[in-house]
Amino acid sequence: MNKPVLVIMAAGMGSRYGGLKQIDPVDEQGHIIMDFSIYDAKKAGFEKVVFIIKKENEADFKASIGDRMSEQMEVSYVFQDLHNLPEGYELPEGRVKPFGTGHAILSCLGTVDGPFAVINADDYYGQHALQVIYEYLATHEDDDKYRYTMVGYILKNTLTENGHVARGICETDENGFLVDIIERTRIEKTESGAAFTEDDGATWEDVSPDAIVSMNMFGFTESILTELKERFPKFLEENLKTNPMKCEYFLPSVVDQLLKEDKATVEVLKSTDRWYGVTYKEDKPVVVAAIKALKAQGLYPEYLWE
Repeated sequence: MNKPVLVIMAAGMGSRYGGLKQIDPVDEQGHIIMDFSIYDAKKAGFEKVVFIIKKENEADFKASIGDRMSEQMEVSYVFQDLHNLPEGYELPEGRVKPFGTGHAILSCLGTVDGPFAVINADDYYGQHALQVIYEYLATHEDDDKYRYTMVGYILKNTLTENGHVARGICETDENGFLVDIIERTRIEKTESGAAFTEDDGATWEDVSPDAIVSMNMFGFTESILTELKERFPKFLEENLKTNPMKCEYFLPSVVDQLLKEDKATVEVLKSTDRWYGVTYKEDKPVVVAAIKALKAQGLYPEYLWE
């Protein structure tokens, strides 16, 4: 079995944040969030990282993180291209929004050829999460089913004070395996805990602040790439007609389909760590303070790569 690799999704536009948030420093030493994720990944045992980026951001991305990381780990790049569609499909005129996390991971087809972990570029997951997902990937293979995993977080540990977030709400069985995952694209913190809306705020439904949620930290075998490729045309056929400008091919939704078809299992590795991320510019001071505190606790050196 090939050694697990780390795949980092860094092709997001940063529209709510107002800039290329993935390469915005979060400490006085100039580190970005990905520095900490890759530091934790290397410590866990990962030796290769694959960055999913947009072609037009390649030069900036390499200058800010990629070239430095190539001194620490083996580095590869794949490009999430809006025009990378199955034969017979064309990009709707005027669309600029990427096709989502499932489409992003599909970009790895032909580059990733073994088990891999997936994380977002602008999320801080914590050292424990990278360690447990590496250990799982290094010790599990597909048999009669696809054997996947996911690191789940407690919803209240992943909310921002500055707006709404998208999270996959998870249901697990008594053995800790994923039963159901429902993508909620607008969850907000409330006085009583949390709530979500599916109609632009016309109606709201409470959700437990202790619910387990997906932060797009999955562990897969190579089989997921084939499934993503085979299911993408059907997604486009159904969604380009109804929502051509904004429909998204969500990775958790494909995982949920495989669960419903009994083709896969997903063992949920729970993390009690606090998530940190920069969905909005106003989130950055919180992340900066958190990184400073983690360094003060001795979890990270002042300069990660010296």
